[in-house]
Amino acid sequence: MTAALPTATLIAPSLALASCVRAYIGRSTLGATLQPLERLNYFPASPLCGISWFTHGEAELLPAEDDGTPPQRLARMAFHGPFTRPTVTRNPGPAQGFMLLLLPDALHALTGLDVAALVNRMEVLDQVLDAEWGAMAQTVLHAPDDAARVRLIEAFLLPRWQSARTRGAVPVRHVQDWAQVLALRALASGAGQSLRQAERRIKTWTGQSMRALQGRGRVEAAFFQAREAMDGGAVQWADLAADAGYADQSHFCREARRVTGLSPDLLKRRMQQDESFWIYRIWR
Repeated sequence: MTAALPTATLIAPSLALASCVRAYIGRSTLGATLQPLERLNYFPASPLCGISWFTHGEAELLPAEDDGTPPQRLARMAFHGPFTRPTVTRNPGPAQGFMLLLLPDALHALTGLDVAALVNRMEVLDQVLDAEWGAMAQTVLHAPDDAARVRLIEAFLLPRWQSARTRGAVPVRHVQDWAQVLALRALASGAGQSLRQAERRIKTWTGQSMRALQGRGRVEAAFFQAREAMDGGAVQWADLAADAGYADQSHFCREARRVTGLSPDLLKRRMQQDESFWIYRIWR
């Protein structure tokens, strides 16, 4: 019997939730023959929050540094906040999972959580979100397929988002666009409209400074440009860095390392050759 191939799917939210949900992701290695290093999953630093479901198999978060700290075994239903550094998870064996990615300001509006307290954390879902979210998550865990999971999540979120949606929230796909909208909302919100007060609001809503969010957006934009250039042949990193607004190629490389852990050229090769960099191949 021929071994199955690993699958990874990016699913867009409905338009009504596009200012709340960034994407859904399905991933399966069931039936696939993979080497141990191919069972790693490399993720960039991201301002997004999310819920992960592991319907089959196990997963663990590897320590940020090789300091002897043991891996953190992840719950079947896990919550994660924004991450300011790249992360690596591992599936010891065949696994199947599903992920909901939320814009952090939307999570704050829905739950009242201070997102700044959730940065670089991955926790058991029930330790962060209330019983209503927990009940929804249980139904998603036992759903028959990804399409059913999306339907269950959207049926839960839609009435809550219609009630909690903040003025000025608009559908966005890219971090750069979202950060710009967020800055305008922060300046227009509340009694105080100074830059310092706006920065405080942004930190509460997202867990990060506007400068950090703008940096993430610039790296993402450069990543999309690089992937388009890869389809047409060689990537001219100096030209790409200039187009993306970096002072020079070295500046771009430093920023790319902060977000991905790798130089742009090495990331390009890993995307093309390494199964464990699947998230970079599907991200749009």
